[in-house]
Amino acid sequence: MNNLARAPRGWLLMLAIGLIALNMRGPLVAVAPVIAQLEDDLGFTPVELGFLTGIPVLCFALAAPLASLAGRKLGPEFAITLTLLGVLFGVVVRSAGGGALVMLGTVILGVAITIGNIVVPLIIRRDFTPARQGAAMGTYTAALNIGSFLTSMVSAPLAELLGWRPAIAASGLFAVAAGAVWVIAVGRQAFIPAPVPASHPGRPGGKLTSRWITAALTFGFAGQAFSYYGVTAWLPSLLADELGMAPAAAGAGSSLFQILAIVGGLGVPLAARFASTTAVGLTLGLLWLTVPLGLLLAPELWWLWCSFGGVAQGGGITLIFLAIIRLARDQASAARMSAVVQGTGYSFGAVAPTLLGYVHGVTGAWTGPLLMILCSVAAFILGTALSLRRVPKPH
Repeated sequence: MNNLARAPRGWLLMLAIGLIALNMRGPLVAVAPVIAQLEDDLGFTPVELGFLTGIPVLCFALAAPLASLAGRKLGPEFAITLTLLGVLFGVVVRSAGGGALVMLGTVILGVAITIGNIVVPLIIRRDFTPARQGAAMGTYTAALNIGSFLTSMVSAPLAELLGWRPAIAASGLFAVAAGAVWVIAVGRQAFIPAPVPASHPGRPGGKLTSRWITAALTFGFAGQAFSYYGVTAWLPSLLADELGMAPAAAGAGSSLFQILAIVGGLGVPLAARFASTTAVGLTLGLLWLTVPLGLLLAPELWWLWCSFGGVAQGGGITLIFLAIIRLARDQASAARMSAVVQGTGYSFGAVAPTLLGYVHGVTGAWTGPLLMILCSVAAFILGTALSLRRVPKPH
């Protein structure tokens, strides 16, 4: 599959990556629109429902080392096949039985998707030219949000028509479609483990430099993840409390925040062609800052802050993943760097909803949570500023 992106069938690999990305978030958000039916049918408590929605992000954090190992020992092609099979199996298990199977299926989904989180950037790094890596990464991150948006839109109507089990099982169709295109794109390599060669020694002093870059990227991604999962969890409640918005209208703010991530994901690679990655990162940081500052100072303009924040969160993850694949010496180094950055970053993302909710509960106001998000955005700005200046320009 090497150099496939330079061949006439390169478009097929790009399509496969987009379809794979639909599976990386879509099946996870399918539960949210039918949470009331789950509560009524299975007797879940609020604590259990909170744990259910938090399982995937915990898996992203805890299973990242395992996912990196799978990518190195099995090879990217076979690892992606396992991801898609795991997603399909997890969706089926989650919709097939009682509360225990719902939990088990969600764990299977979380672990399978974690493998994809680590491995897809490795494929983009290896099989696309530097000039096309940005477009491939933008397609990937945009499709992440498209999958979430489509699943959120259709789950509730499907549940009313067919019940919650078929509604959350329907996201398995993404895995079937992606699997078919993936096999066509990579052929028999999809079924053959092929270990990634070990890292070659770097230049003298290179290991220390790599550690500092990895630390800076991790710090930046932790800020990105904390901000994203915190805003996603509490934005509707904040809008309802501060502006008296009805639940449906408050939910529109969250939808705007999610869907405009597509603009950020696709726009960052284009912007990076005309400006330095450091300038792009600082611009995204400024857009991110408008969310906590805007909601503190002028919450009535929520639609503007949600729009800016959506672009920032979609562009932020694209920029960090691009930095990983361009700064790593080789595939094995990229896998390890990605595991550290994502594993640590998603750990902060996992605790964000609970921590922000606790601070809101104690203070009875949203000022404290918004100031915490302000600090996490500052971490994103600092981490990316320290690391992105070393990202080479594509040729």
